[in-house]
Amino acid sequence: MPNTFVTIARYTYSSEAQIIKGRLEAEGIEVFLRDNITIDTDPLVSNAIGGVKLNVLSEDEVKAKEILKSISNFTLDDKGNTLICHNCSSENISLYSTLNNFKSMMSFIIGFISGTLPFNARYEYRCDDCNTKIKTQ
Repeated sequence: MPNTFVTIARYTYSSEAQIIKGRLEAEGIEVFLRDNITIDTDPLVSNAIGGVKLNVLSEDEVKAKEILKSISNFTLDDKGNTLICHNCSSENISLYSTLNNFKSMMSFIIGFISGTLPFNARYEYRCDDCNTKIKTQ
């Protein structure tokens, strides 16, 4: 089974996957994107089908995961400084949407129905290790 592909990452949009694909191919790793055309055609189905799948040959899986880890090893704020969790001192910080409660979901639905999207899109940094919200500035 040396020529089988394994999924090593999933992305909401194909543009994100294309960037990582280019980085992996620059390292000599063969990459196959799955469901990218479907999501490019209708982006609203991305979460329903699990996003764009980034697949590599099973023999390159370890090397590809190391490259992915080095890419997302740190998060920078708007000034280029590395974000560090004030609670656990981790650098494992990610950007999340704040569409996570009833009020924000209703605002999204009203904005969608009235055609004013994006009504109010807010994002926040959160530590992936302890789930603490990270304040910037």
